[in-house]
Amino acid sequence: MEDLLIMAFLFWAAVFLAFFAYFGYPLSLIILTKLRSHRVAKAEITPSLTLIITACNEGTRIREKLENTLKISYPAERLQVLVASDGSTDETNAIVQEFSPQGIELLAFPERQGKENAQKKAVAHARGDVIVFSDVATRIDPDGLKQIASNFADPTVGCVSSVDRVIGKDGQPCGEGAYVRYEMWLRQLESQVSSLVGLSGSFFAARKEVCQDFSGEMQSDFRTVLNSMRMGLRGVSDPKAIGYYPDVADNKKEFNRKVRTVLRGLTVFFKNLEFLNVAHYGLFSYQYFCHKLLRWLVPFCLIFALLANLALALDSVLYFLLLIPHLALYFCAFAGWVRPELLSRQYVKIPLYFLTVNFAILVAWFSYLRGNRMVMWTPSSR
Repeated sequence: MEDLLIMAFLFWAAVFLAFFAYFGYPLSLIILTKLRSHRVAKAEITPSLTLIITACNEGTRIREKLENTLKISYPAERLQVLVASDGSTDETNAIVQEFSPQGIELLAFPERQGKENAQKKAVAHARGDVIVFSDVATRIDPDGLKQIASNFADPTVGCVSSVDRVIGKDGQPCGEGAYVRYEMWLRQLESQVSSLVGLSGSFFAARKEVCQDFSGEMQSDFRTVLNSMRMGLRGVSDPKAIGYYPDVADNKKEFNRKVRTVLRGLTVFFKNLEFLNVAHYGLFSYQYFCHKLLRWLVPFCLIFALLANLALALDSVLYFLLLIPHLALYFCAFAGWVRPELLSRQYVKIPLYFLTVNFAILVAWFSYLRGNRMVMWTPSSR
């Protein structure tokens, strides 16, 4: 009997934590927005900007990116465009040099050292008061830089994230997945309460002083928020600053990208445990814990919940009935994995994506615990 009580406790604790990570946490933010709403005091300003585009062997895409950049409407005398080429060995550098008459500058680093190292070196050459970071695969609207710059009229803002939007093969916006929409919604809530916890690595901006402590070994989009908080500033999300990027061409490579992202996130998190100090960082500590660590603990909760449910179902009708929808979740995901044509159905697509994300987190944990740390960066094929 005592063993069953322990098993039941483990089951409900695991279910509660997994549920809270994805639903309870945003619900708590909604409640907090009713008590306090820290909105951004935006204004039409044009601070001096440096746009840093990081590239590594992007010969097939860099021309399109630079043509998109030249269409951006921002005062030319206030804008510096740098392409940080991280050890490219293809025609990337030659293509960028073709755009030098239009004012685009090439920083070609002969040795590949990773995305963050390239960004760190490029920051040293930046002349702008605000630095914007973008990936080659990301397309920006003509008014995108004006939109993201308008947030810096608020003196409390240290960094700004764009909103991710997936585009189809025809170059037009397509329906984003439920998970992407959820993340964008969550960032809006976090911005209203205190500060968002992570930025869109494909398109974000920060005050130059926030980037002075850039680390070549840590995830720049995550680290930039922490630098802002350390300086008494915050990170916000701007729904009008949109980064369009195509869906991935190879799902296996996308899975590996998720593993790398979480592995690098774990590295940043455990090197910055000071942000769990509620006395010093207040609500941000709560957000830091829930959005990062608690989310990364969900795979373990799923494992405990399934094992406990299986054990309890042997002796309890209640837990046997709970096991049916529990197993149905995994069955729908498995069906989507073996039969991709079923992915048009949301009850198959969402469980598969959810479990794939959490499996990637689990793989990242094992890699982290084995002492692996990720510095090199390989862009996803899109």
